[in-house]
Amino acid sequence: MNLAANVEEPDATDRSPAAMLARDIRALRKARALTLSQAAGELGRSVGWLSQVERGLSLPAHADLRALAELFGVPLSLFFAHDVPRDEERGVVVRAGRRRVLGTHESGLVEELLSPDLGGSFELIRSEFAPGAALSVVAQRDTEDAGYVVSGLFDIEIGGVWHSLGEGDSFRFRDRAYRWRNPGSVPAVVIWVVSPPVY
Repeated sequence: MNLAANVEEPDATDRSPAAMLARDIRALRKARALTLSQAAGELGRSVGWLSQVERGLSLPAHADLRALAELFGVPLSLFFAHDVPRDEERGVVVRAGRRRVLGTHESGLVEELLSPDLGGSFELIRSEFAPGAALSVVAQRDTEDAGYVVSGLFDIEIGGVWHSLGEGDSFRFRDRAYRWRNPGSVPAVVIWVVSPPVY
C-alpha cells in the first residue's frame, strides 16, 4: 500500500501557526527528496504520525522538532517564528523585525527568510555575506535560483565560471554547481529566490 499517494496536501488557506508549521515540514521533506517512509524511518516514527504532522492534524513535540531540524539540516528556530502582530498578516506579511533568521555572523552568512512560510512554490531570502566569507565547497541542488545584489560586491561561480557582481546586478541558474564569495571589505546583501523552497 502506498501511503504517500493518499496523503492530502495541507490546506494552503489555513494560516494558523500549526498549519504553517505543517506546510514547512512537508516542504522541507519534499525539497530533500525524502519519501514519508524514509523521513519517518530516520526520525524513528511511523509514516502515519509524520503524515498527520504534515497535514496539521498532530503537533510534533519539542524533541520531534529537534529531530526534524537535524534531519533537514536547518536550525530549530526555523519552526518557531510564525508570530505576527495581527492575525490577518499570518502567512501573508513578514515584518522586518519578525523574520526567521538562519545562520550566524560567526559563520559569515546570515540569512533571513522573507517568505511567510515554505509552503509556496518558491522562497525569498535576504542573505548577508560577511567580508571575506566564501562557500569553498561547490554546492548543487535540484532548484532554480535567482538573486539580486542589493549592496556590496558578490562573486558567484555557476557551472565553473566566476561572475563578479555589484550593486544592482542579478543572476539566475537552474540545477548547476555553484559557490560564492564576498571579495569586498563590507557585507554583501543579496536577495535570493529559490524554487522549490529548500529551507
